[in-house]
Order: sequence, then structure tokens, then C-alpha cells
Amino acid sequence: MDSKTETELEAAAFRRLVEHLRERSDVQNIDLMNLAGFCRNCLSRWYQEAASERGLALDKEQAREIVYGMPYEEWRAKHQTEATAEQKAAFAKSHVHGG
Repeated sequence: MDSKTETELEAAAFRRLVEHLRERSDVQNIDLMNLAGFCRNCLSRWYQEAASERGLALDKEQAREIVYGMPYEEWRAKHQTEATAEQKAAFAKSHVHGG
């Protein structure tokens, strides 16, 4: 497979992942962090970092809007729930700060 095709497939997979995360607003970021070690905010940060590496100006809120499909605060108001004690405990046990 040539690199152009590989990049196109990677981009398509990324778009599908973002679409899936937008559709599954019932899945909280803390659940994603506890199960997969990343969340929507991580994905938006990686997007912002990739833009920066290419000399493109993209701030945190712009990157989040790309991933969430709306301003982050709007998504939080519509979809985010208070984390349960169990979710918080799992996060504290499994999450390693460093990035």
C-alpha cells in the first residue's frame, strides 16, 4: 500500500472514530479513560498537537469542537454527568499523569 492511500485510510478511520464518539454521548470521558486510557479530550489534544507540529494555529477549544462536534461547554451541559464514586476510584487507581 502506498503512503497516500495509507494516510487516506487513517483519516477515514479517524473520522469514523470521531463520528462514533459523537453518537455515543452516553459514554462519559471518565469511562473511556478508565477502560481505554484516553478520552475525547485526549483525542482533541492529539489533534491540536498534530496541527502545531505542522505550524498550524489551533487552540484547545477549536480542537475540542472538532472532536465534540460543538463547543466543549455545550457538550458538557448536554451530556456530561457527575462521575460516580466507583468511576472516580477506578480513575484514581488506573490513571497515570504524565501527558
